[in-house]
Parts: sequence; structure tokens; C-alpha cells
Amino acid sequence: MMTLEQRKTIYRARRGLKELDIYFDPYAKQHYLNASKEEQQLFEQLIEYEDPDLLDWFLSEEKAPSSNLTALIRKIKMYLHE
Repeated sequence: MMTLEQRKTIYRARRGLKELDIYFDPYAKQHYLNASKEEQQLFEQLIEYEDPDLLDWFLSEEKAPSSNLTALIRKIKMYLHE
């Protein structure tokens, strides 16, 4: 059963930018609810960033502000290529 907070997070993960939705949609639908509480919280932090920053982190080699966010981005990118 999804909590209200989880529902809000999945909804906020919809960006409207195809480049980001390609990564966020599969993660939110297939992996987010099964992730550890820590990873869910990290994803919630990640989606609070502005789209231009997220694009830089996902589409280039620029690193996110923390190593935990960078690791989550790598993980999300790997899920896309499963």
C-alpha cells in the first residue's frame, strides 16, 4: 500500500521534460516503492532540484552536489538500460 508521501513523490517525479521523464518514469513506477527508506528519501531530495541541474547531472558527466545523489543517478541510469 502506498503512503500519501510516496504518492506525492511519484507525482512530483513527472517533469514534463522528455529527457528527464525517460529516467524518472521507469524508476518511479518499477523501483521506487521497493527501494529502501533511505533511497526513497534520497529520490525525494533529487526531484526537488531544478530541471536544468538535473539535466546536467543525467546527461553529462557533471556530478550532483553529494556522492549519494551521484550514486542514485548512476543507479537510475542503469535501470533504464536493463
